[in-house]
Amino acid sequence: MRKALCLIAIAIVSLFAFARNTASPTISGQYIETRSADVYTGQCFANGEMNTAGDQAIVAWHITDGSWDGVSLAGLNVVGAVKANATLGDPYGKPFPAKAVLFIDQQATPQQRQALINFAQEMGGELLRHVVRVVDTRIDMEVLQEHNARARVQAGEFVMVETRGITDKDHLCGNEATFYPPLTETTHAMPAVALTDEYRGRDLNSSWTLHDKRSAFVGTFAR
Repeated sequence: MRKALCLIAIAIVSLFAFARNTASPTISGQYIETRSADVYTGQCFANGEMNTAGDQAIVAWHITDGSWDGVSLAGLNVVGAVKANATLGDPYGKPFPAKAVLFIDQQATPQQRQALINFAQEMGGELLRHVVRVVDTRIDMEVLQEHNARARVQAGEFVMVETRGITDKDHLCGNEATFYPPLTETTHAMPAVALTDEYRGRDLNSSWTLHDKRSAFVGTFAR
């Protein structure tokens, strides 16, 4: 009898775990990322940038549907600019703790504002753990052609990102691949060329303007 009860209890726990893992996502949308090092590259190029680049990043989310902390965030945006201590993604580097500035959609209510901050920090993990400033500003983000990785995001006068898809002309050594995965959780992500990758501000003790690097991702997320 006791053995049967134990088996029933295990079955119930397994059922709940399966239901939780297969439940529909509560929030979803589009994602854009850039870094100061190529993410679509060959081993030799990647080695050349390690410890000399890749310690800066921009991450951006557009929520198309869903809520966080019980607050609807549909239609809103949040962007993070990051300065790390080493090349992000280098398994031998020590990029954390990093410093970050969060840019919150100025259309958000006070409740939505806090939910956007919580959402970004959960999605970003260590990347956005240490936020030195939160800025409310206008954010325009659009994925023009998802399968061609054409996208654009602008956060006030602070952040500008524009991307395009990778073509044969972007193959410099012939051994290119997606060397680094995205910095945050995605459901789909395509490497892209960052036509413009720019952060202007004083809070990270660093600003940057980069052009035409194979350093971006355009994709989707769901949690």
